[in-house]
Amino acid sequence: MESLDKSKFRIIGIDESEAETIVRPNLTYWQDAWRRLKQNKVAIFSLFLLILLFLLCIFGPYIGPDYKFQDMSVRNQGPSAAHWFGTDTLGRDLFSRLWIGGRVSLSIGFVGTLIEVIIGCIYGGISGYFGGSVDDVMMRIVEILNSIPYMIVVIILSVILKPGIVSLLLALCITGWTGMARMVRGQVMQLKESEYILAAKALGSDSNRIIFKHLIPNTIGIIIVYTTFDIPSFIFAEAFLSFIGLGIQPPKTSWGALCSYGQQTMDFYPHQLLFPALAICITMLAFNLLGDGLRDALDPKLRQ
Repeated sequence: MESLDKSKFRIIGIDESEAETIVRPNLTYWQDAWRRLKQNKVAIFSLFLLILLFLLCIFGPYIGPDYKFQDMSVRNQGPSAAHWFGTDTLGRDLFSRLWIGGRVSLSIGFVGTLIEVIIGCIYGGISGYFGGSVDDVMMRIVEILNSIPYMIVVIILSVILKPGIVSLLLALCITGWTGMARMVRGQVMQLKESEYILAAKALGSDSNRIIFKHLIPNTIGIIIVYTTFDIPSFIFAEAFLSFIGLGIQPPKTSWGALCSYGQQTMDFYPHQLLFPALAICITMLAFNLLGDGLRDALDPKLRQ
């Protein structure tokens, strides 16, 4: 019997190189989301840019002169070695004032968004889970609040309270949480008929446990994405209200207040408006680009 030439035959199956690509450690949902986010260079660049801005807001005021110190001999000077971003009409260093203002603007953005997320998740979770007449009443309340322009709320609170951070946060948060509530409600209504929810009900779990232990945690990806888009909206709202004089009041400052002061002298000293306006634009753009990356990374339909 003749021997067969093995070179003329090919073994059908998975070779070692293919096996290495298929056999890999299992990744959790968050590990896979981070892996996909790292592949998005624009989102990662935005993340590092935001970290840099946060660090400058923390340590920037200690690099330059005291932001309160006034030196009338150097008023309205342009950028120089002594004053990197120049000085304002009272001779105060704009570099230090920019990052002090950044602390206020970012604080309002994060605190306002945190309040909105907490209220919106609780309200939307309850409305979406119970449905029926409970959902109808709760959503009508949301529609009524959405019909009230927040500018009217700001003016009323400015009359009752002194203009400042507290009245500004109250005005922005009174109606700001409704968008989060609508989004969480929609997600909960989709998830409440899932098998694990039915199993939890069969095991005797009460409504509070199902809402806060099962439903809301399974919407956390969408909540994170919504948050990254919501923070810049709070920052812009604060900047706008401070620009028209209804926000942060002197001697405190913010990016919006700095733009308001810079607008008065922009014809002769444009640097006083340029730097705070750039800070607002860069921050909002970075948050939006990061939000786009997180939306793609946290989408389970794109998971491989």
